[in-house]
This record gives sequence, structure tokens and C-alpha cells, in this order.
Amino acid sequence: MTTSQATIDGLLLDMDGVLTVSWEPLPGAVAAFARLRAAGLPLRVLTNTTGRSRAALAAGLRDSGFAVADHEVISAAVAAGDLLRATRPGRRVFLLGDAQADDLAGVRLVGLDDEPEIVLIAGADESFAFETFNRVYRALLDGAELVAMHHTYAWLTTEGICLDSGAYVAGLERALDREAVVTGKPSPEFFRAGLGALGLTADRVAMVGDDIVGDVLAAQAAGITGVLVRTGKFRPETLERAAGTPDHVVGSICDVPELLGL
Repeated sequence: MTTSQATIDGLLLDMDGVLTVSWEPLPGAVAAFARLRAAGLPLRVLTNTTGRSRAALAAGLRDSGFAVADHEVISAAVAAGDLLRATRPGRRVFLLGDAQADDLAGVRLVGLDDEPEIVLIAGADESFAFETFNRVYRALLDGAELVAMHHTYAWLTTEGICLDSGAYVAGLERALDREAVVTGKPSPEFFRAGLGALGLTADRVAMVGDDIVGDVLAAQAAGITGVLVRTGKFRPETLERAAGTPDHVVGSICDVPELLGL
């Protein structure tokens, strides 16, 4: 499939704000997704949502009307589990946030009293309390490594825009004067995992997202065509002050089939 800039043979799709909001399909999204499917375009859902396991995420999408197999969902939690098992096997890991144990099988999870070697931060939830963060900060000062599942600052729900864990991770990074290892977006490795799953090179793939920094500019930095949708948490002022320019800006996922000439 062709755009004005490249031949696109595969898609990476953000979930929240592109396909759904609080698991409710965005207007026309199910039909647009079905149209992409009918064209035979390989795709993967690349999401920083960590509150459900990969299997639960795929099931939720299917319940919302999107024909997605479990393996077609790549989450930041899955990426974290892969990273820790492959490069830090057996290390004591304290998990803070909403990630599910299913995606972290084989990772040695411990409590803060067990002198963790790694602090792993998932999506924000009620566990993000001052006392806990203070103890996490002290563990990090004592030498624990900071690993974040993603660096997303906010996301949109039906109740409105909500802070996410990226805002807390950024605060820890400033307080520690060092950066976290990030497994989900905007990490280049996360996009490379998507490319590997598609079996395509970056120049043949487009990323569709509502976050200009975490989805679009980060994908472009990895050589992927960036498509920004004006749904989800999109704000015109965020686009105006962004450090880069998307390859394409469209109204919603409904415009992507036409963009690709389908």
C-alpha cells in the first residue's frame, strides 16, 4: 500500500485513543479495522496499557469488536518481562503499579523489605502513594536499577484525562539524576519488537497513534512512518509545540485505509 512518502506493507496501532477509550470503540474504528484486515495488511497493536495481561487485552479488544489474536498484541508489560528474563535473570524485582503477573512469568518479584535489585514501574494505580514512592526512591539511591514499562504522561478515559506513570518516572529520574530503562513506548526497542513481529523493515511500516511524542515522533526516530490521529488525548497545542512533525495527521483511524489507498 502506498502513501505520498512510502510503501506501507504493515501497521503498528496504538490502542487507547486510537481504537478505544475505556474499552469503548471509537466511532467507526471497528469498521476501519475490519477494512484493514480485509486488505490483508499485517498489523500489531503496540500498547503501553499494563493493567491487563496480553491475553486479557486481546480478549477485551475482541469483545469490543476488533478481530485480534493474542499474539498480535504487544504490551509494555510483555516487553518488560522479556527484558528481565533475558538480561537480568534471577534478580530481585519490586513491581509498583498495575501490571499483571501473567506477563512477568519467570521474573523474581519481591517486596520492598527484600532489598530489590530492580524497581519496575508499571501503569499508575492506587499503589502510587507517597510513602511507597519514598521507599522506592531510597531503594534506588541505594543502588537498585530503575526500569519503567513506559514513559506515558497521561491517557484518556471516559471520565477524562488522567495522569499516568510517566509523570512519576520523570520525577524519579530528576531526583536521581539518571534515566530509567524503558521497555514500552517511546523506547526504540519496543518499536523494533513490533517490526520483528511483522517481519518488515521500518521503511515499510506505519505507526498510528494519538500521542505525538510517545507514538509518532518516537516511531519516526526508529525509521517508521508516523501517523497522528486527532482522537484520544490529541490536543492541537501539543502538535503545535512538538519538537517534530508527523508524516501524516488524520482525523481518526477511519482515515487510515484511505491514506494507504485501500
